[in-house]
Amino acid sequence: MNEVKRILDQMDRAFTGDAWHGPPLMQLLNGVSAEDASKHPVRGAHSIWEIVHHISAWNSVVNRRLGGEDVTITHEHDWPPVWEVNEVAWKHALDALSESRARLRKSVAALKDSELDHPPAGTKESRYVTLHGIVQHDLYHAGQIAILKKTLP
Repeated sequence: MNEVKRILDQMDRAFTGDAWHGPPLMQLLNGVSAEDASKHPVRGAHSIWEIVHHISAWNSVVNRRLGGEDVTITHEHDWPPVWEVNEVAWKHALDALSESRARLRKSVAALKDSELDHPPAGTKESRYVTLHGIVQHDLYHAGQIAILKKTLP
């Protein structure tokens, strides 16, 4: 197995697959209602919904950078707000998360191992570090979501 395939395997495990640590991100989100996703049960912490938007945003940022675009991140882009709380909007947020990951995964699958040492546009870190970072990002926020779910009634 080449390194790009290993990275894809780790991305898949963290997002939807057989994660070593426990449930992958999408499994944690399964069955969460719009109302619960929008709650802030921990003072000063983001809601599950806000975290979903944030993960989607970073999937898009990394994908765009891999495509050669130098992306500047604003607070609104980093943590997009939740404007409307209903099941349709929540499903849209979950669909957007899956779609952003699918686009990123497609870009990663097109890479060659020899390209992993080169940084994506606008960054100093290599593609290798960036892509492992997106896996770490998923797992970090999956842990937050797991804890937030435990605080819900």
